[in-house]
Amino acid sequence: MSDDLIRVLLADDHPVYREGLAMLLASIPGIEVVGTAANGREAVERAAELQPDIVVMDVTMPELDGIEATRRVVEDSPHIGVVVLTMSEEDSTLFAAMRAGARGYLLKGASQAEITRAIVAVAHGEAIFGPAVALRVAEFFAGPSPASQLTAFPQLTPRERDILSLVAAGRSNAQIASTLFLSQKTVRNNVSNIFAKLHVADRAEAIVRARDAGLGRT
Repeated sequence: MSDDLIRVLLADDHPVYREGLAMLLASIPGIEVVGTAANGREAVERAAELQPDIVVMDVTMPELDGIEATRRVVEDSPHIGVVVLTMSEEDSTLFAAMRAGARGYLLKGASQAEITRAIVAVAHGEAIFGPAVALRVAEFFAGPSPASQLTAFPQLTPRERDILSLVAAGRSNAQIASTLFLSQKTVRNNVSNIFAKLHVADRAEAIVRARDAGLGRT
């Protein structure tokens, strides 16, 4: 990302939606739409060619679905952030996208402000979910974990486990600090320690690891 200009590639098989979104984003200062793709295979090829900061990726596309396209884009160019923009509200699709390396997940119908916020956040290394999706993630991780799950991540301290649970529920560092009555610096340091101990790069990977370990509702 040069001079704070976020370069975006749009991948969606519906030409009207794709071009409409391209026009919308092109009107936003600080965002440049550098290309579009009509299917998953083209998205992978154009991402390799154009090296955008962000790929906005649909899930259901011909030739190569968006989940596999996301995996290939991230494998080929780990610095590219993928924001999934889809009609699918299924938990299986959400977590499959995150496992593939997506750092954002929005439902189609999201407002211009939500899409812009997601692109900017992911470009700066954050993981972000649309409000409806964030609620689903929070619900999954809500409530006490069964006793069998308490053995997950023995390398974490009790405080780190509490913080990981809140990270997994989509809480920001500021929200975690408020919930646990800690300073934001303390939370930030603990989050860094968690990432190091779990060998993950960001919040999206931490959420996937927490879910795969069985933290949350069964």
